[in-house]
Amino acid sequence: MKYVSTRDNTKEYNFERVFIKGLADDGGLYVPISLKKYSTDELLELKNLNYNELSAEIINLFSSDFISKEELSFLIKKSYSTFREKEVVKISSVGELKLLELFHGPTLAFKDVAMQFIGNLYEYYLSKNDKKINIVVATSGDTGAAAIDAIKGKSNLNIFVLHPNNRISSVQRKIMTTVEEQNVFNIAINGNFDDCQNIVKQIFSDLEFSKSINMSGVNSINWARIIAQTVYYFFSYFKLDKETVSFSVPTGNFGDVFAGYLAKKMGLPIDKLIVATNENDILHRAISKGDYVSREVKETSSPSMDIQLASNFERLIYYINNSDSVKTADIMKKIKQNSYQIDKSNLEIIQKDFLSESCNEQETLDIIKKNYEENNMILDPHTAVGVGAANKLSINDCVVLSTAHPCKFPEATNNAINKNEKLPEELRYVLDKDENFQVLKNNVEEVKNFIKSKV
Repeated sequence: MKYVSTRDNTKEYNFERVFIKGLADDGGLYVPISLKKYSTDELLELKNLNYNELSAEIINLFSSDFISKEELSFLIKKSYSTFREKEVVKISSVGELKLLELFHGPTLAFKDVAMQFIGNLYEYYLSKNDKKINIVVATSGDTGAAAIDAIKGKSNLNIFVLHPNNRISSVQRKIMTTVEEQNVFNIAINGNFDDCQNIVKQIFSDLEFSKSINMSGVNSINWARIIAQTVYYFFSYFKLDKETVSFSVPTGNFGDVFAGYLAKKMGLPIDKLIVATNENDILHRAISKGDYVSREVKETSSPSMDIQLASNFERLIYYINNSDSVKTADIMKKIKQNSYQIDKSNLEIIQKDFLSESCNEQETLDIIKKNYEENNMILDPHTAVGVGAANKLSINDCVVLSTAHPCKFPEATNNAINKNEKLPEELRYVLDKDENFQVLKNNVEEVKNFIKSKV
């Protein structure tokens, strides 16, 4: 399979380039030139596969020029061997809704599903290439922890994680900053997540610098993450055995819900993809009214969604504009100028596949409280937003993606129900362990100088 950039589709790339680079040199995102579309009969053939087997079938479609299916199957089995659920994910019920629990990996968040695989994919690549790679990633709370767990201690790999200082939960931060392996570097930026993400994009765009450190990225823009996340949409659809299913996805950067969109484009019978946002509701405004103008980021109890510029939205823009990279590049300029409004015809195309809703802070806490009283289950605040959005829209046969374990957000659950879930035994050590991170200004040159000093 060959790939192009959303901003210049005249050049073709292989999977190795797409995986290792993450972001195209022109600032665009990689997308495949064509997609496999499963027929009904082909979907039936996938239905009885276990999670690892299904992962190998789907990921192989996109990576067969990089890794054989046999080696891929081995990496997938290794990646998910540490998960607390045998089938990696788990489906439970909350009232009329189904929850797809994605937090059974080592850092208790859905990011583990893709990141454990990616960590082993890097190791596979480096075993065949005499190189060193420096991974630079921005996190709104969970990506960093998942990436660190997947990369820590691996030879010829360093990871630099930028998080917004004092804007993620203490547990999210400690899972990252108590890691002792020498190839892990945590950086707290005095700013918000969008500032962290912007710094990473600027570093990628500095081709001389990024090439000098052999830089790679594992943010949600990395296509390898998208395809790994697509698998659980297929898996949950098969397990529920419904004719069609909708998904409510708590999202800030549009990566997880885009994986669902990819699954639908591949033929999975998905009715609607619900984009669930907190008070930082740019995606809700965009999908419901065409308003893609960012506002000031608000701090909420669901920090992984405290984002105003959703990087993966660029891929959707590319597809709804008939894979026109010139038009996409022009729209991205407007977004950078904070002046983009989605025109009516494109909005109608988006709304065929997507619905959206937002929940404010009080609504989020009320959902956690109501759910605990009615179902004796504690939801993390991101999952609560997903439940709230699904309930507001009253969609039948709806699956809410439960993206994080509630123990990672004790402040939110304490505020809602005056109690919180305990960390699993194997992670409780982080609460009392010394942290190690560097606080830096919201300045790309300062971050580059820090990285240079460590590599």
